[in-house]
Amino acid sequence: MFRINGLRHRYDAQNLITFPDWQSAQGDAWLLTGASGSGKTTLLHILAGLRRPTAGSVNIGGTDMYALPGSQADRFRGRNIGLVLQKPHLLATLTVAENLSLAQYLAGLPPDRQRIEEVLQALEMTGKQNARPHQLSQGQAQRVAIARAVLNRPKLLLADEPTSSLDNGNALKVLQLIESQAATCGATLVIATHDARIKDRISRQFHLQASAAEIISE
Repeated sequence: MFRINGLRHRYDAQNLITFPDWQSAQGDAWLLTGASGSGKTTLLHILAGLRRPTAGSVNIGGTDMYALPGSQADRFRGRNIGLVLQKPHLLATLTVAENLSLAQYLAGLPPDRQRIEEVLQALEMTGKQNARPHQLSQGQAQRVAIARAVLNRPKLLLADEPTSSLDNGNALKVLQLIESQAATCGATLVIATHDARIKDRISRQFHLQASAAEIISE
């Protein structure tokens, strides 16, 4: 479903990280692990189409993402890749429904109120369509962020440290939500984490070190 080949990213004149080739089938679930500074967020952002690598290719569902021109790349990303960040990053001036509608618009998709209601219901957020971000609890805002990530039925769902700031109970709930939504979409799931609480939950792991990366289990 995705494949990276010859991937390298240079931060500056002295710092270059090289990633080994990596590929995944549709529907697989992976943990992207490694110590702070090992390149987890960099690789996740490259997979998400947010940071162009210095060299190499990123193929998502048969498309070389970084070979696309700007506007096409934006639409491709919006339609095929969902991203859950550590913080929700919802637009404060928009309602929940408007934040989700914006994700459809940026992907070049027509408004689909039924799909918005369907995803919010699946995440137990029915009745919050007209709420604004400041009216939501932290957990509710994170559910909206998950809803936004899966709204367009992505082929690839990425999550960056989604449980790092949560207690044990809420960490498990968030992980279960992300896993269930990935399964519903049939999406390949990659979770970047250093959270030891979830390392035994997903067997496929791509582990990064300061100078190298390797697949440590499948």
